[in-house]
Amino acid sequence: MSDADRRRMYIFLLVMTVAVAAGFQAWRTLYNNFAVDIVGLTGQQIGIIQSVREIPGFLALLVIYLLLFIAEHRLAALSIAILGLGVGLTGSMPTYHGMIITTLIMSFGFHYYETVNQSLTLQYFSLKEAPVIMGKLRAMGSATNLVVGGAIFLLSMKLDFQQLFWLFGILVILAAGWCLTQNPTSKNIPPQHKKMVLRWRYWLFYMLNFLAGARRQIFVAFAVFLMVDKFQFTIQEVTLLFIANNVINWWLSPAIGRAVNTYGERKVLTLEYAAMVFVFVSYAYVESKILVAFLYVLDHIFFNFSLAIKSYFQKIADPTDIAPSMAVSFTINHIAAVVVPALGGMLWMVDYKIPFLGAAGISVMSLILVQFIRTPDAE
Repeated sequence: MSDADRRRMYIFLLVMTVAVAAGFQAWRTLYNNFAVDIVGLTGQQIGIIQSVREIPGFLALLVIYLLLFIAEHRLAALSIAILGLGVGLTGSMPTYHGMIITTLIMSFGFHYYETVNQSLTLQYFSLKEAPVIMGKLRAMGSATNLVVGGAIFLLSMKLDFQQLFWLFGILVILAAGWCLTQNPTSKNIPPQHKKMVLRWRYWLFYMLNFLAGARRQIFVAFAVFLMVDKFQFTIQEVTLLFIANNVINWWLSPAIGRAVNTYGERKVLTLEYAAMVFVFVSYAYVESKILVAFLYVLDHIFFNFSLAIKSYFQKIADPTDIAPSMAVSFTINHIAAVVVPALGGMLWMVDYKIPFLGAAGISVMSLILVQFIRTPDAE
C-alpha cells in the first residue's frame, strides 16, 4: 500500500473523528443537566437510558452483514449522519421516553461508526503505525472536545438546550455529507471476511473487551451524574471540567500511542487497570468537589490506554479477521454494558457507592487478565 493510500485514509478518519467527537461531546456535556434540570430524571431512569444506549453496541455484530451491501467507509459516513440526527432531536423530546428514543438513534450512529472506524485503522496502518495513529486521532478528538466545550460554555448563556442540541447535530450531519462524497479505500489490503469470526486464540481479547464494557459503563452512567446530583455541578462547571480534561488528553494521547510501542501492551494496560482500582474506590468515598473533578480527569487519562487492547489484537490476528472481529468485540464489549447501567441505577438507589465499588472489582479482574498478554515481535 502506498503512502498516498494511507494519507487519504488518515484524512478521512480525521474528519470523521472530528465530526463524531463534536457531536458526542455536545451530547454528553448537555445530557446530564438536561436530564436533571429539564426532564427531571431519577438515578434509576438515568441507568435505564444508559442501558438502552448500549443496545446498538450489543448489536454491532450486524455490521458484518451490512458490509455485504455497503462498503465500510460509506457505512461509517452514514453512521455519523445518524448520530447527528440523534443529537439534534434530543432537545426537542424533553421526556423520559423521548430521551430513550433519541439516545437510541444517537447510539446506533456512534457505535456503528466506532466499529468500522477501528476496523479501517487496523487494516490500513502497520503494527508500529496503528498505536501512533490511534493516539493522534484521540488527540484530535480531545482538541475537538475542547473547542466544543468552550463553544457550549459561551453559547449556553444565550441559547437554550433545544437550540444547542440542533446546532451541533446539524454540524455533524454536514460533515457526514462530505464523507459520503469521498472514497479513501485501496485495493491493496487483504479482503475482509463477511461472516462472524470467533477464534479460541482471541479469548483474551474477548475477555478484556467484556470487562472493559462493564467497567466503562459504570463510569459513563454515573460519574458525571454523581457530580451533578451529589456535588451540584452546573452546566458551566461540567463544561469547564470537560475543557480541562481535553487539554490534558490532547497533549497526552499521542504519547500514549508511542508508549505502547516502547513498553508493550501488557505494561501499559497494567498501569491503566491498577489506576482504575484507585479511581473507582475513590469515587465511592470522595466528599470533595475538587477531588471528584480530579478523579474524573484521571479516569479519562487512563481510559486512553485502552487503545493497547486493539493494538494487541492487531498483533495476534489474521489480517482478514479484522473487520468481523471488531464487530464481534463491540458486541462482547456491550453484553455487560446493556445490563450494568440499569442494575447500577437500582443499586444507586440503595447506596450510590455500590456501582463504583463494583467497577473497582472489575478493574481488579482486568488487571489479573492482562498479565497473560503475549505478543510476537512487531516487524
